Amino acid sequence: MRIVVTGHQGQVVSALKERAASAGATIVTIGRPELDLADDSDCTEAFASLRPDVIVSAGAYTAVDKAESEPDLAMRINAGGAGLVARAAAALDVPIIHLSTDYVFDGTKASPWVETDPTGPVSVYGATKLAGELAVRAATPKSVMLRISWVYAPFGNNFVRTMLRLAETRDTMRVIADQTGAPTSALDIADGILKVAQRVAARSYDPANYGIFHMGAAGQASWADFAEAIFSGLAARGGKHVVVERITTAEYPTPARRPANSRLDSSAIAHVHGVVLPHWRESLETVLDRLIGPSGSTI
Repeated sequence: MRIVVTGHQGQVVSALKERAASAGATIVTIGRPELDLADDSDCTEAFASLRPDVIVSAGAYTAVDKAESEPDLAMRINAGGAGLVARAAAALDVPIIHLSTDYVFDGTKASPWVETDPTGPVSVYGATKLAGELAVRAATPKSVMLRISWVYAPFGNNFVRTMLRLAETRDTMRVIADQTGAPTSALDIADGILKVAQRVAARSYDPANYGIFHMGAAGQASWADFAEAIFSGLAARGGKHVVVERITTAEYPTPARRPANSRLDSSAIAHVHGVVLPHWRESLETVLDRLIGPSGSTI
């Protein structure tokens, strides 16, 4: 199975490269200069030359706060660029898996979000990602939308690596406690993508395999809970003890609003594609093993 992925870097792209062999897949990435998601030029020939069995649309504008001051650029990449890739997939009659986000919701629901819940993004980033979903779905019926959230990995820029870096110089960390979600390892996300890709690449068209799916780790946590687990893992591996001071969203204002509830109900993807991600605490330990050396130092 040959999977062409948009973007050369990024946590999920790097994880796909790492996990591909175990799934019998070959990952080929495409990005600038061959593919510029901010450019509205047709990209069908670029994808055709790579002979994909499945396309994974992972490239995106992901600077959530910066998007508030660059809405046009974010929209061009996250909506326009996603639509271009999907139209290329349609022209080649190739399934596309598009990565979206919990930020398409307003965060006010008390229980985990299901795929049929009304969307209502509260940030520019969320609005552009929702527009991207719509553009992909309009371009081809052979599209799988995977909404993911709170992504971290042993590589790239993410909450786990930031907390470990800050712990080198701080004994106390102020972390938001009134936003809830499910921290999800990019390695687990990659495994889920590969499983979905195998199904849509190997089978004749079945509408039930396509559409929107939520894919998150089991369990839930606030950012403060997540930080405490990271620092507990650091201490258990011989590192320093760091105390988490729980604060509210109001005490840590950011340009972009975040959903208070980012929990995603992942039962649909389990039923249709057999994808069940591990509990976030289990996957966190795997990532910490790679990031923290035997003496408690960050690798």
